[in-house]
Amino acid sequence: MSDALPDRLSVNPKSPYHNEAALTRGVGILFRGQRKTNVEEYCVSEGWIRVQAGKTLDRKGDPLTLLLKGEVRPFWEDEEPPIES
Repeated sequence: MSDALPDRLSVNPKSPYHNEAALTRGVGILFRGQRKTNVEEYCVSEGWIRVQAGKTLDRKGDPLTLLLKGEVRPFWEDEEPPIES
């Protein structure tokens, strides 16, 4: 696996952006300078993350998510996170 972080990544195995190898290694997210642990999907180039809205499920049984926009900085969890600004 390459050392480059994916531009877009999803934890949902049904998504075309699901990358098992990256998720196994562990990807951390800094969103607006704060470390987030509840991210379902992110996109660096478009500047957004999706987080689960409580325990609510949609009609297909998947978690209901909220789209939040801002600066997204992913990092490998086995390396030092980028400096928060």
